[in-house]
Amino acid sequence: MFILHIGNKNYSSWSMRPWVAMTAFGIPFEERQHWLDTPEFAAQVSPLSPVAKVPVLEDGDLRIWDSLAIGEYLAERFPELALWPQDVAERALARCLCASMHSGFGALREHMVMNIEADLPGRGWNTAVQRDIDQILRMWQGALQTSGGPFLFGEFGLVDAFYAPVCMRFLTYRPTLPDWAWRYVQEVAAHPAVARWTTQARAEGVFLPADEPYRAQGAPASESPAASPIA
Repeated sequence: MFILHIGNKNYSSWSMRPWVAMTAFGIPFEERQHWLDTPEFAAQVSPLSPVAKVPVLEDGDLRIWDSLAIGEYLAERFPELALWPQDVAERALARCLCASMHSGFGALREHMVMNIEADLPGRGWNTAVQRDIDQILRMWQGALQTSGGPFLFGEFGLVDAFYAPVCMRFLTYRPTLPDWAWRYVQEVAAHPAVARWTTQARAEGVFLPADEPYRAQGAPASESPAASPIA
C-alpha cells in the first residue's frame, strides 16, 4: 500500500497534484496529513525527505519527495492507466506543460496563493501575475484545440491534476478569463477527485496567517474588494 504524505488541503497545491491523480485513477493509498506551519511539521516530515516538504510518496522503503517525480513513478508503475497521453507527441507536450507548471509562474504563486475556501475576486492581480496567466492560457488553448477537450489532452490525466491548483486559484481570485478557459476550469473543478479534495479542504477550518494576508488585515476571506484592473 502506498502512503502519501500531504499538507493542508486548503493551501498545499503540491500535495493536491499527486492526491488528485491517484484518486482519479483509482490507485490505492493511505493518506497521512501534516499540518503546515506547526512545530510538529518539520519533526514529522524531515525523516521522510531531505527537503522536509510535502508531498512525499512512500512505496515500501522508497520515498519520493517531488510531485512531478511522484507522477512519473506512478506512470511507470501503472502504464495501463495512461496517466500520460498514449500518443508519443502528446505525451511530450503534456510533460512540457507539467514541467512549466513545476518550474514557473512565480508571480501567480506568490500573489494568488491557493486558498480554496476563500472568495477573493480581484485580489492579487498585477501585471506580472497577468503575464503568468497569459502563458498558462496559451498552453491550455493549444492543448484543448488539438484534443477537442474537455480536458487538456482529451481524457483527464496527470497534466490536468497538475493544473487543478491553478483552476482553484482562478475560482478564488476570479481574474478575467475567456469563456473557453472558464469551461475548462469548471470541468476540472467538477471532476470527482478534484471535488472530493475541495470539499475536504473547505471543511478543514485551519487558517494559516502567512497564506491569509486579507484575513490578517481584518477583511474576511469572502469579502469582495473594489474591482481591480484585470485584463
